[in-house]
Amino acid sequence: MFTLFDPGRQKLPIKVWLENAGELEPACLEQARNLSNLPFAHGWIALMPDTHSGYGMPIGGVLATRGVIIPNAVGVDIGCGVIFEQTSVKVAEVFKGDAGKRLLEVIVSEILRTIPTGFEHHKQKHPCLAADRFEKVLSGFKINGFEQTLLQELERASFQVGTLGGGNHFIELQEDDEGYLCLMVHSGSRNVGHTLCTHFNKLAKSLSGRLQPVIPAKWDLAYLPAESPEGQAYIRWMQFALDFAHENREIMMERVRGIVEKALAPRLAAHTFEIPAHHHCHHNYASMEVHDNQTLWVHRKGAIRVMKGETGIIPGAMGSYSYLVRGKGSAESFNSCSHGAGRKMSRHEAKKRYSLQDTLKDLDHQKVVLGKVKKGDLGEESRLAYKDIDEVIQNELDLIEPLKRMKTLAVVKG
Repeated sequence: MFTLFDPGRQKLPIKVWLENAGELEPACLEQARNLSNLPFAHGWIALMPDTHSGYGMPIGGVLATRGVIIPNAVGVDIGCGVIFEQTSVKVAEVFKGDAGKRLLEVIVSEILRTIPTGFEHHKQKHPCLAADRFEKVLSGFKINGFEQTLLQELERASFQVGTLGGGNHFIELQEDDEGYLCLMVHSGSRNVGHTLCTHFNKLAKSLSGRLQPVIPAKWDLAYLPAESPEGQAYIRWMQFALDFAHENREIMMERVRGIVEKALAPRLAAHTFEIPAHHHCHHNYASMEVHDNQTLWVHRKGAIRVMKGETGIIPGAMGSYSYLVRGKGSAESFNSCSHGAGRKMSRHEAKKRYSLQDTLKDLDHQKVVLGKVKKGDLGEESRLAYKDIDEVIQNELDLIEPLKRMKTLAVVKG
């Protein structure tokens, strides 16, 4: 970790968990400097080793604020995160040779038939999304006029829960270093989070002329006072998106687990299919926390919370490794660490550089089974378009302790 602080250009220091400043892309550094000049930012800005430029705030960034909340510092996929399970099954015992590969292909095909991906959603409302999730947003609050258009998201959510989405979201079957089969799902709040962020960012911009202090519009960091009606509404809807994203992943994991258990049953004989470990974490959200004896709004955009002893999940790109980690409780990172490998090039550049055939060959070389309906954009998600996950982990060993490493066996992408 190193610190950047130029008093002539910034009010607060920027702490960066990389080897040197040369690894920090210029656009990312500019956005971090904007954060450091926010008059309500507290202490310093933290950039995790997977950091890269985002919209307004870098992805892989952590920002603590006094009394305000910034929609773009959470991002459009509110509640995006990862769920992980280790099984009691030894990979070598059930996935042997060509028959094992065919079994993986059968499982992947069944997942694709069962879980909508990309822009697809369920044709009927999902019964598992309990009605009280909706009521929780509405109960005890007056719905302001600026919230009325969001009510339709409550209806749409019941068709989207239990769906994967696209981009870097995935469902993976993995093997840990001890040989056990593991399951992982990375997804978020689907269109719900995108709609909420867009809505409240526009609302924050519309209020900016009446708020003090004034923030330059070009920074794309319009804010809402946390105690204002608008700020309280954002917090309430953000919590709904977090609940939705959490339940979305739980439902998908339940279905994946069922598919895997059924497919493996003939090969397990007398062995019981069990889940000895289950972990879950968000990486796009803001939460009220106490740091330096002050109550602050900690924004984690592409970062996870890892308090001392807390378990975190850091996925890599498809075909590489993912990690289960334990937090060391670092005050310097506001108890945070990276949320993944982090892109080292844009999707557009990756698609130009890595063709569909190149990416398919790479996955085949890695012996990874792929499940994806539309493969035209596969190059965007090539593991080579991402940073090396092992280097990312090495750069944050003062923040986390690696507990388990998992290698991709099969991946489903939107």
